[in-house]
Amino acid sequence: MNNDSSARIVAGLRAWIRDAAAGAQLPSSRRLVAEYGASPVTVQKALRRLVAEGLVESRPGVGTFVCAARPARGRDFGWQSAALRSPRADLARVTGLRTPPPGVQALHDGYPGPDLLPERLVRTALGRAARGAAATSRPSAAGLPELRAWFATELADATPAHLGVVTPNDVVVTPGSQSALASIFRALVAPGQPLLIESPTYWGAIQAARQADVEPVPVPSDGQGPDPAEVDRALRETGARAFYAQPSFANPTGAHWSLERGSEVLEVVRAHGAFLVEDDWAHDFGIDADLRPVAARDDAGHVVYVRSLTKSVSPAIRVAAVIARGPARDRILADRAAESMYVSGLLQQAALEVVSDPAWRTHLRRLRGQLRERRDLLVAAVAEHAPSLTVDVVPPGGLHLWARLPDGTDGEQVVRDCAADGVWVAAGDEWFPAEPTAAYLRLTFIGPEPGGYPAAARVIERAVARQGRRT
Repeated sequence: MNNDSSARIVAGLRAWIRDAAAGAQLPSSRRLVAEYGASPVTVQKALRRLVAEGLVESRPGVGTFVCAARPARGRDFGWQSAALRSPRADLARVTGLRTPPPGVQALHDGYPGPDLLPERLVRTALGRAARGAAATSRPSAAGLPELRAWFATELADATPAHLGVVTPNDVVVTPGSQSALASIFRALVAPGQPLLIESPTYWGAIQAARQADVEPVPVPSDGQGPDPAEVDRALRETGARAFYAQPSFANPTGAHWSLERGSEVLEVVRAHGAFLVEDDWAHDFGIDADLRPVAARDDAGHVVYVRSLTKSVSPAIRVAAVIARGPARDRILADRAAESMYVSGLLQQAALEVVSDPAWRTHLRRLRGQLRERRDLLVAAVAEHAPSLTVDVVPPGGLHLWARLPDGTDGEQVVRDCAADGVWVAAGDEWFPAEPTAAYLRLTFIGPEPGGYPAAARVIERAVARQGRRT
C-alpha cells in the first residue's frame, strides 16, 4: 500500500471538497483510480481517512458525499485553569518539533531525515533484539552491561591512560538526552539555585533547567565557545556549582571549542569546585573537525558527560548515556530510577546491535560526506540568494547554520511569512535562556530535497525584505 499515493489523493480531494457544495457526490472510486494512477485499496484508504475527518460520508450502494459543515461547539475547560493555577515553568512550544505538511522545504527540523540514517542497520537490529531475551526481560536501572561497556570504551579510547580508566560502572543509560539533562540538573543543582548555561544554546537544556526548577544564568558564547574569564566571573558572582555547555558543534551556533579552550574552561570549573555538564549531542556529526571531548581530560569527576545515539541512529531509538563518577553518578542514577525505573531493554539491545556492527563505521564515514555536501549547498545558497542574512560560523560539524537577521527584524514574522511560501525555518529566540541579543534564524541542512536550498533562500530573502517595507 502506497502511503504517498494515499496522501496525494487525500490532499486532492480536500481541495475539491473546499469548492464543492454540501451534499455533492465525490467522483467514483473507479474514476479516482484512473485519475491518480493508484490501486483501489489506496483509494479506499484515502476515502476512509476523509470519512474519519468528518469531511465526507459514505452511503453504501450510492456513493460518497460531501458532509454539510457543522459548527463545532467548543468545550469549556476553564475550570482547569483555576484548578491548575500558574504553571511551574514556562514551557514554550518549540518550532523544531512541529511536523510540516507535504511539499514544504523543511529547514527547521532537528532530526536527520531517513536518507541520512542507517535505516537498514536499524531495521535489522530491531528484528534481532525482538527475537532475543531483551524482548521480555527487565534491564537494570543503570542499563544493559554490554551497552554501558560500549559507551565507556568509546570515551576511554579518547582518554590518556594516566588520567584513569572510564569503566562501565560510570555509565547510566537514559531514554534520550533530554531526560538525562533533567536528571543531571536535579542531581547537581538544588531547586532555585543557579545553573550556568551557554547563550545561545540548546532549547531542550533551557526547558530541562526550568522543569528542574533551577535558575538558568546565561554565559555569552560565540563561534569559539565561552570566554573562560566570563565563566570564572559567573561562577564567582552567582556561586553556581554547574555549567552546561556543548563544546563540540554547539546547537545552534555550530561553535567548536579548541583543545586549549576546553582545557581553560575545565581549569576554571576545577578551581571553583564545580561541574561541567558536557553535552556531546553531535558526536557522530563531525564534518571538518574531529571530536575531542573535554571529559577525556577530566581526572577528578568534574565533567558529567552526555552522549546520545538518538539523532544519529534513529529517532525511534531514544537511547543516550550519562558518564559521571562518584556521588554525582549515584544521584543521577537514583533520579533516573525514580523517574522511569529503567530504559526499554529492547531499544538498548537494538542500539547496541547498530553501533557494534562494522557497517556502523562505514555509515558514519559516508554521513560525513553527505553532511559536508549539504552544509556547503546551504551556505552557498544563503550567500547568493539571501545576502541580508549573516552567517559568522561555517560549522565544522553538527546539523545547523546560525544566521543573523538584519537589526530590527521580527524573526517570528519572518518565520510566518516563509511558512506561507512553503519554507519552514526556526526563529532563534528559542535558543536564548534570557532575552535574545539579536534576531536569528536556525537553518538545518538535514531535511529532504537539498536541491531546493536556493529557492528556499530566495523565500527567506523576500520575507526579510517585506519587513523592511512594513517599517
